[in-house]
Amino acid sequence: MLRRLTAVLLALSLLFSLSVAFADDLLDTVKAAGKIVIATEGDWAPWTYHDETDALVGFDVDVARAVAAYLGVEASFVDCPWESIFMGIDSKMYDITANGVEITEDRSTKYDFSVPYAYLRTVIIVRGDNDSIASFEDLKGKRTVNSAGSTYALTAEEYGATADIVSTLAQTMDLVLIGSANATLNAELSFYDYMAEHPEANLKIAAISESASPVAIPVRKGAENATFLAAINEAIEALRADGTLKAISEKYFGVDITAQ
Repeated sequence: MLRRLTAVLLALSLLFSLSVAFADDLLDTVKAAGKIVIATEGDWAPWTYHDETDALVGFDVDVARAVAAYLGVEASFVDCPWESIFMGIDSKMYDITANGVEITEDRSTKYDFSVPYAYLRTVIIVRGDNDSIASFEDLKGKRTVNSAGSTYALTAEEYGATADIVSTLAQTMDLVLIGSANATLNAELSFYDYMAEHPEANLKIAAISESASPVAIPVRKGAENATFLAAINEAIEALRADGTLKAISEKYFGVDITAQ
């Protein structure tokens, strides 16, 4: 019986080794196709959005293009709602996303992350006449609004808020302005960009996080994706070293958010 069990275990081990060996290496697949398929919202200025000519532009878009160029392939973008981005990555419809994705403990159980290419601080945004929220602790019992599955919605819920879900940054701001939500949480720089576009909006920052959160590129876990992740890391570090990341950040934000 022991001999038979040992033989079965050896057979299973061999099958596992063969499955890994014959799994498609993602870096090889990407290079053979000549492109990286990148999911992004296309509706979150200045990270990823469409300009007046309807061209897809933004900080994440330029970073992803620079990474693809470093790898010698094309960046092929697909616009999709935030809530479907990770489902598309899981199903191998997309290779990666470039969409201001912050590294979290929960996401790290499903994805391997690249080295960070940006750092964000989170702000609580409220209507200008709302003095009931002055800290993250004040979110308890309040109603916030954010994108489904976003770090910001999860943070609001961790502090005891009820987080309603919408699709775009503009919708979150609109719901706060009309009083349907007490607040929204978002990136500090996204708030400043929104206010630059809507200077009449009666909104303010009620609180800001003390620490910055790293933004990186998530890759599906698996041995077949290891060389692809290593190549992305090499690209990001090279773009940081030659000043490309800094230049892209200053182009869209006016400041460098690529250094911690």
